[in-house]
Amino acid sequence: MQMQVILLKDIEGLGYEYDEVTVKGGYGRNFLIPKRMAVVANRANRNKVAELMKQITSKERRYLAEIESVIERIKARPIQVGAKVGTTEKIFGSVTNVQLADAIKKQTGVEVDRRKITIPEEVKTLGTYTANIRFSEENNYDIEFEVIAE
Repeated sequence: MQMQVILLKDIEGLGYEYDEVTVKGGYGRNFLIPKRMAVVANRANRNKVAELMKQITSKERRYLAEIESVIERIKARPIQVGAKVGTTEKIFGSVTNVQLADAIKKQTGVEVDRRKITIPEEVKTLGTYTANIRFSEENNYDIEFEVIAE
């Protein structure tokens, strides 16, 4: 049996925060709802989410100009992420969105939530890569960053 739920968090492979999705009944009742990752999609919850979305949208409009200036500062010079490397220029481990968020903060003074950064490929060697910053559904930006030896 299927059920409609409203997600309260981004869940990879399922949807983004405040999306209404259909899931299997057991998954919704026994996992998503008890862990406060979703609520049942009834009229009251849909109205709450609609009101929240109005507030979020109005805030985003105010911050849109600020977001664009932040992106311009990030794009002005490539972000450099330091990593420990071996003799073959292979990184010990890999570069993650946490390290990229820290590098952005140190080099531009702009704090970007690590959960909004997506690196599409594994970064295991030195070089230049592209990451995506998702400020909102409409505001996705690709930035380049360079991995350098520490």
